[in-house]
This record gives sequence, C-alpha cells and structure tokens, in this order.
Amino acid sequence: MSDNKEYVSRSDELGNIHISEEVLAVISAAAALEVEGVSALAANLGSDIAELLGKKNLAKGVHVKMEDDKVEIELSVLMKYGHTIPEMGKAIQDGVKQAVESMTGLEVAAVNVNVGGIVFPPKV
Repeated sequence: MSDNKEYVSRSDELGNIHISEEVLAVISAAAALEVEGVSALAANLGSDIAELLGKKNLAKGVHVKMEDDKVEIELSVLMKYGHTIPEMGKAIQDGVKQAVESMTGLEVAAVNVNVGGIVFPPKV
C-alpha cells in the first residue's frame, strides 16, 4: 500500500462511512492467515522501516485498489510445504472475499493471490 491514506466512502440514510484502505488490507490479511497451509504474508517490495524496528505490519503483502465502487485485493503469501497451491489459492480467495464483504458491505471484484514462496518444516 502507498504511504498516503486512501479511504473508501459509503453513504447511507444516517450519513457517511469512511473505511481506510489499510483496514481493508488488515481484514484481507487476517482472513488469508486463517486458511490452513498459509504460513505468512510475503511483502512484495523489500522490508520497510517498521519491520526493521521489530514491529509487525499485518497488512504487508496486501494491496487494495478501488475501482467503480468495487474492491480489488492482491495478496502475496508464503505457503507451507505439502499443500496444493490451486486449492489453497481458491480457499484464500473465498475467505478474503467473504470476510471483506461481510465486514464492510463493499463488493469485492477480484482477489489475486501470489505465492511468494514455500516454507519447509524444520528438520528434527
């Protein structure tokens, strides 16, 4: 995500609701991490200063884009060895779409999943 904070705005009968793109990214990340076989999210572009300072950023590896009142989400994940990539990708797409739509009321147009690597179990 970029450093400038973008917001998604919705109007209803009581007023306006503004949802930060970072909030959408965190919801997406949490939903992806709930899928069995996902080890972690992978950052697309090197490490940032927060990582260097030891602070975890749940939204790293997640990019959110709004087009025509629809959300497009791109995630980069690290998967555990032994899981089928197409099945896991579909499970991540379904989980993220359901979580974002149910928590925000926004329509998700696409969830693109990039597998950035495989994590092997430690040798005993």
